[in-house]
Amino acid sequence: MRLKRRFQSALTGGREFSEALLAGFKTPEQWTYQVHPKANHALWFAGHIGVIENFMISLLAPEKGDEKAGYPETFGLGSMPIGDPAKYPPVEEVLAYMRERREVLLGVLDGLSDEDFDTPTPDEAPKFLPTYGSIFQLAAIHEAFHIGQVSVAARALGMPPRI
Repeated sequence: MRLKRRFQSALTGGREFSEALLAGFKTPEQWTYQVHPKANHALWFAGHIGVIENFMISLLAPEKGDEKAGYPETFGLGSMPIGDPAKYPPVEEVLAYMRERREVLLGVLDGLSDEDFDTPTPDEAPKFLPTYGSIFQLAAIHEAFHIGQVSVAARALGMPPRI
């Protein structure tokens, strides 16, 4: 399997799992439920994935970036989840942003060849993202890392396991 297909598979398969898990969250209180006051919750996860993938898109195809006002402060690096649903945009808006940013990221991926994955990232990219390929690798790992945190909240709320 070529590298591009591996990235596509990791991104779509991981998202299918995330969507299945997120489907169990119904109320605003469930979406912002924290197993610990500093733990990430499902709504923060959705916004965070959207914000970080938008950043990744901006490194790959700056013209396709779409930074939503207030989202970097609420969901970006260094933000702290809050258990109060009133402090967040509506769930459907956050989910729509997360989904739309993934579609754009997949579209950018679709336009690349396996050889393009060795392309150096722009100077403003963090050192741990040296190439285009490293961006797609991190996108899949990043979502998997955070959905694991959400699965703990889901189980604490009595939801069944999704695997």
